[in-house]
Amino acid sequence: PEGRAFNLGEVLVGGNSRSKLTVTTSLQSFALIVTAEPYFAVRQPSNVVVLENIVRDNTKGTTVAVKATYTLMERDGYLPTGYKFDPLVINQKLPLEFFEARNAMRIAKSEGADMFASESYQHAAQLMSTADSYAVNSPSDTKRLIAASRETVQTAEDSRTIAVKKMDDIHLADERAAAADAQAAALARVSDEANKKQEAQADLAATEAASKVAINASQAQAAEANRKMQEAQADTQKAETDAAANQAAAAAALTAAESDKAILRARLIEQLNVILMTRDSARGLIISMSDVLFDTGRYTIKPGAREKLAKVAGILLAYPSLNIAVGGYTDNVGSDATNQTLSENRAGSVRDYLLHEGVASASVTATGFGDTLPVTSNDSSAGRQQNRRVELVVSGDAIGTAVNATIGSVR
Repeated sequence: PEGRAFNLGEVLVGGNSRSKLTVTTSLQSFALIVTAEPYFAVRQPSNVVVLENIVRDNTKGTTVAVKATYTLMERDGYLPTGYKFDPLVINQKLPLEFFEARNAMRIAKSEGADMFASESYQHAAQLMSTADSYAVNSPSDTKRLIAASRETVQTAEDSRTIAVKKMDDIHLADERAAAADAQAAALARVSDEANKKQEAQADLAATEAASKVAINASQAQAAEANRKMQEAQADTQKAETDAAANQAAAAAALTAAESDKAILRARLIEQLNVILMTRDSARGLIISMSDVLFDTGRYTIKPGAREKLAKVAGILLAYPSLNIAVGGYTDNVGSDATNQTLSENRAGSVRDYLLHEGVASASVTATGFGDTLPVTSNDSSAGRQQNRRVELVVSGDAIGTAVNATIGSVR
C-alpha cells in the first residue's frame, strides 16, 4: 500500500526446473508483478511488466478497493551509458548467473561506481575475478560458479546504488549552492539600495535644514534649495524602485534555467519535425525512420535517406552536449538471429553516417533490438512495415526532461 517494492526472487527463462519459484510475504495487502530485469538483485522494478495478478471472476469473498500507486523504472534505466565495452556473448555451457554478474559489473561502472563507491566496486571486481576463474578452470562445478556469480551481482548492485545516491547528493548540493549564491547576491543588492536610500534621506534632511536657515535669503537661493530637495526625493524613489526590481530579478533567476531548457526542447522538436517525424517521450526526443531507408534485407543507407540524415546531423551539431542513441528494429519475419544481426547493422550504418557528418563519436551509440520491441502487431503487412524502423533518441541535460516517470495503478 505504501508503494514500496520488495524483490522476492527470480524466475529463470527456459525449460528447466529452475524456473519454479515459491515465495511468501508478511504484507496483508499487496500486488504481485513479474518484470524483465538485467539481473536478480534490482531494487526498483522496471516498466517491462510480464505478469500482474488480478482478482478472478470466480474468487470468493469481498473485494475492497485500496488506493495505492507504484513507480516503475524506465525501460533504459539499467542500460549502461557513457561506458564503451564489447558485446556480451552468452555461452550456453555456462549458467545464466555468470553473465548476469558481468552485466551487473558493466552497469555499476557506467553509473560511476568505480569512482563514487570504489570500495564496494573493488570488492565486486574481486568476486567477479573469482567467478571468472571458476568459469575457466572448473566450469562443471556449477554450484560454486553460481554462488560466486550471485554474490558478485549483489555487491555490484550495492555499489551502483551507493554511486547513484552520492551523485544525486552532489547534484542537489550544487543546485542549493547556486540558489544560495543567487540569493546572497540579491540580498547584497538590496542592502546597497537601502544604504543609498539612507544617504538620500540624510541629504534630504540636510537640504531641509539649510532651507530653514536661508529663509530670509533671496528668492534665487530659495528656488535652488527647492530644486535640490526635489532631486533628493526623486533619488529616494528611484532607490526604492531599483530595490524592488532586483528582488524580482533574483526570484526569476532561480527558474530561468528550467525555462531555457523547455524552450530549447520545443525548438529542437520543431526543427527535427521538418525533416522526420519526431515525438517527445520520457527517454528524450524520438526521431522515427521507416525501413525505406534501406533495401530489403540490406543495411546500406539509400541516397534519399542520406540527405535527410545529413540535415538531422546539421541540426544536432548545433547542440554538442546532447546524446544520440540509435536503435534498430525489425519485424518477426525470419529467424531471431538474422533479425538481430540486421537491426544491429542498420543501427550501426546510421551511427557511422552521423559520425561522417561531424557528430562527435562520444555522443552517439548504436543498438540493435531485432524483433523484440514491436510498436504494433506483426499480423499484417502494414504492421510489419511499422515495426521495421530505425529510431534516434536525443537526450541530455541541455533539453531537460519533459515527460514524468511511468506510474501504474495497483488492481
